[in-house]
Amino acid sequence: MNAFSPDITFDLATSPLRDLNEALHKTSGESNARRWRVLNPEGRHAVAVGIDAPVTVEIDGNVGYYCAGMNQNASVIIHGNAGQGVAENMMSGFVRVCGDASQSAGATGHGGLLVVDGNASARCGISMKGIDIVVKGSIGHMSAFMGQSGSLIVFGDAGEALGDSLYEAKLFVRGTVKSLGADCIAKELRDEHKALLAQKLEAAGVAPGSVDLSEFKRYGSARKLYNFHVDNADAY
Repeated sequence: MNAFSPDITFDLATSPLRDLNEALHKTSGESNARRWRVLNPEGRHAVAVGIDAPVTVEIDGNVGYYCAGMNQNASVIIHGNAGQGVAENMMSGFVRVCGDASQSAGATGHGGLLVVDGNASARCGISMKGIDIVVKGSIGHMSAFMGQSGSLIVFGDAGEALGDSLYEAKLFVRGTVKSLGADCIAKELRDEHKALLAQKLEAAGVAPGSVDLSEFKRYGSARKLYNFHVDNADAY
């Protein structure tokens, strides 16, 4: 049990998940109930989804699909592993997975920050639209597929087809990349990119100077697939 001192403790072993989400949806910015603890999630799906208030929710245990989906303004900390689609379609706020995340972490996210302390599976950041994602372990194949904007920062390795059909999302990987997807290329890591990395990592709780930023490699779009051209037909 962590030292977090909640205003409200919700035990899913004795209370329905629907009641938790309904209570969170009714929480406004003026509510005194700003700190919530959720006990015994036991892999349930859609825990703490659709929150739109500046509250902090700490979940003690593993969660299933789509935890913290559609998050706005809230901070959701998962003290365990997360199933498919954690922080899916996130708009703003902060989500942290203290363990590993399954596939499609941060999918279609428009904003906010997702931090995964462990590994993330396939399709991490798929169709990201402004979210920042920091993964302290490795990621699986097809990550950042059709990534439109935002950033994906990976301390470990990346699987096959990283950044396939990438638009303007910014990708940084410290480890090895198994292969790059269509229209994704390696790019020079300049000082402005190191400054961006430092800013995002500090927001993720990484102590300044604790990571050698020059060890990261930058990847981005070659911008050849923005408009259809018959010479590139095989790449689509």
